[in-house]
Amino acid sequence: MNTSLNERKKSWLTLAGLWLLLLLMAAMRPLAVPDEGRYGEIGRWMLQSGDWLTPRLNGIPFFHKPPYVYWLEAMSLATFGVNELALRLVPALHVGLMLVVLYLAARTISTEQIARRAALMLGTSMTFLVGGQYVNHDMAVASWIGVAIWCFAFAFMAGDKPNATLARLGFVACAMGMLSKGLIGIALPGLVIFIWLVWTRQFKKVLYLPWLSGLTLFAVIALPWFVVAQQKYPQLFDYMFINQHFKRYTATTYNNPQPWWFYLASLVLLLFPWVFFALNQVRRQTSQASGAAAPLAKAWWSLCWIWVAAIVAFFSIPNSKLVGYVLPVMPALALLAALGWERAMTHRARAGAVFVGLCLLNIAIALTLVLKVGDVTRTGRSQDIAQALACAARPSDTIYVSDAFPYDLPFYAQTTRPMVVLGNWATLRQQVGDGWQRELFEGADFDAQAARLLQSPEELARAGAAPGNWFATQTGNRIADGLTGWKLFYQGAGWSLYQSATASPAESPKAAEQKGLPGCKQQSNK
Repeated sequence: MNTSLNERKKSWLTLAGLWLLLLLMAAMRPLAVPDEGRYGEIGRWMLQSGDWLTPRLNGIPFFHKPPYVYWLEAMSLATFGVNELALRLVPALHVGLMLVVLYLAARTISTEQIARRAALMLGTSMTFLVGGQYVNHDMAVASWIGVAIWCFAFAFMAGDKPNATLARLGFVACAMGMLSKGLIGIALPGLVIFIWLVWTRQFKKVLYLPWLSGLTLFAVIALPWFVVAQQKYPQLFDYMFINQHFKRYTATTYNNPQPWWFYLASLVLLLFPWVFFALNQVRRQTSQASGAAAPLAKAWWSLCWIWVAAIVAFFSIPNSKLVGYVLPVMPALALLAALGWERAMTHRARAGAVFVGLCLLNIAIALTLVLKVGDVTRTGRSQDIAQALACAARPSDTIYVSDAFPYDLPFYAQTTRPMVVLGNWATLRQQVGDGWQRELFEGADFDAQAARLLQSPEELARAGAAPGNWFATQTGNRIADGLTGWKLFYQGAGWSLYQSATASPAESPKAAEQKGLPGCKQQSNK
């Protein structure tokens, strides 16, 4: 008994150590653009504006995703201040949930050693150490999908009738998944469980699910925001579900077209090198050398493979593919990898040393990526000009941008007013593809007042003659050089910051410090 308790204590300490390592790495790098800049700024703006109903990018409605992640970001920023780690606590908490639930589930259906090994494999993978700190919606929905699948599976395996409490928890997890990223929070758990029930001949148990209480819980959690938002924005349903869900799944015009094998390669990247041990479980191990029972019952083994195969196949159909979409399969794949290691390695000499070495190798790779990513992406980020702007601009000043969108600038400058975005918007509506301009003008269709932030390029000439205006543009865009009134204020690594010639006096470094920003040295005009 004491041995068992000590082993469980060891496992919990291992999980805690992995999560603390993740937080340490999450504090080491700047925001990545566009994703982290986009989704992090939406959370900051929600806190800044006090509008908790409508997610907004640069003050313009952004209805690509439901607001659950933004709510958590805003609460974290309010608690811990406006910084990268506060944002990254949101995916970190969700990947922590994924890790804990995997450990508890694996411990229940297998052994303590296999459960801890599965948790270590997941916790030392790029899924956990890199994906678990990436600010977007993928980890949140992946975690809730995993919780839903585990809950429903355990409910159905409880006996002739499903365990009602576990089934209700499954409905709750589906509701959280839907609030995280929409319909896939329901569709993917439903797909996996449906195929598994048919495969294991348990489908008749569906009749005994607590449908009334389960659907009531789902509705109470998931539907209020959709109902209230739909009342305020009648076109919301068509945009979010028809356009952003069904059309994005079926159309071939969206970004990131990839070949059919893209997610197979992604699995190797996300669970390297452990994924190769999962292949050792393609054929189920039916017995140990001593004649003991297999480490995982056939029903659970089939669940894991159906979980992986169904979701990979589902996301391989669309032309557009992103690595983060396949994150929901990681708990099942990690458990299969732990079982594969059990078969292939545990009887070998120095297997423990090899396992520790591979864990350390993965951690070293992840740490290298985290430390180098800032330098590699320096020219794409606008963090340096944001700092210059934060030190010099007044809250009432107006920022203009054109030809590119500095997703991270408002977050680092902690602006209180949206930027004015310049472009030939009538032409862009007809010609632009799946990019940042479309995000803005489609969002502006929901709010006529916010649409005023989208102006024509001619507005830049007028703004140069007025005080308190700034213009941010990528290096190489010399549009402001030929206009009266604008002068270069700060040249960053990849972006340039211009100031209107009759600008108001710059804010002092002390004032910038009072806003919670790092100490500033007065920037010299270039």
